[in-house]
Amino acid sequence: MITLAIVLLLVGLHLGFRAPRVIEQGAPPGFAHAVSETGITTVRGKRLFAWFIPSAAAQTTVVVQHGWGGNIAMMLPLAKPFSCAGFNVLLADARNHGRSDSDGHSSLPKFAEDVSACVDWLKAAHPARAGRIVLVGHSVGAAAALLAASRRADVSAVISISAFAHPSWMMRRALRRWPLPDLVVRLVLRYVEWVIGHRFDAIAPLSTAGRLRCPLLLVHGAADTTVPVSDAHAIAQAHRTRLQLLEVADAAHDSVERIEAHAPALLAFLAQHGIGADDTPSQCGGQGRQADHARHDN
Repeated sequence: MITLAIVLLLVGLHLGFRAPRVIEQGAPPGFAHAVSETGITTVRGKRLFAWFIPSAAAQTTVVVQHGWGGNIAMMLPLAKPFSCAGFNVLLADARNHGRSDSDGHSSLPKFAEDVSACVDWLKAAHPARAGRIVLVGHSVGAAAALLAASRRADVSAVISISAFAHPSWMMRRALRRWPLPDLVVRLVLRYVEWVIGHRFDAIAPLSTAGRLRCPLLLVHGAADTTVPVSDAHAIAQAHRTRLQLLEVADAAHDSVERIEAHAPALLAFLAQHGIGADDTPSQCGGQGRQADHARHDN
């Protein structure tokens, strides 16, 4: 009976690795004229579906990565303030998401590989727009941005939104719905590490945040019940001299629109570290002026 329960649990875990695929329905009217569809080659020759939003002659590009079960259209509320402020923006569907190719199970390391593929594509296809590269990620996309940046020396800043501190913490929270003995939980965690080919301790934001060679802003909703804000506190406590923390009082885990309202703070963080957008006319009216005001306040 115990063996059967473990088998069923492992089958459930593999099904859990299958992220829901949600296809975007095209860029909204405000962005349709500016979005350029492209394909980016990632690991094993798989293709990522991507949108590139150039901004005149801007030399800094913000790479935005969605979370589990998301797609590029869901991240446009985050992309818009950066585009309006004069940055180039690149968004891509991770493998097994949106319009990108399928490739077995999804995982944090695969997300990170796709983030790195976006950076490599940008530097090869648009070198003049890759003078500085900022990674912005949500949830597992944020953890992936941290992992990718920890392996590279060409990332200028990372903005992590709603990242979990450690994969095992996240999985333990998910497994609480079943009354499993701790031994079984530990075996499940080791099994998942074996499946993805990485130890959790090595890829956890709690660890990768300390290996960055660039500034880091942690953004987290105080009302997040999927990844509690205590995860952000744990990362900040471990690396307090290396990062900044922004708590958004009314934001839940998927409250991307709430984070958008705090765009001036995100832009101010970049400006604080010498990453300002080029002085190009904004296509977004007041948002561009608001972003410019944020830059001058720091």
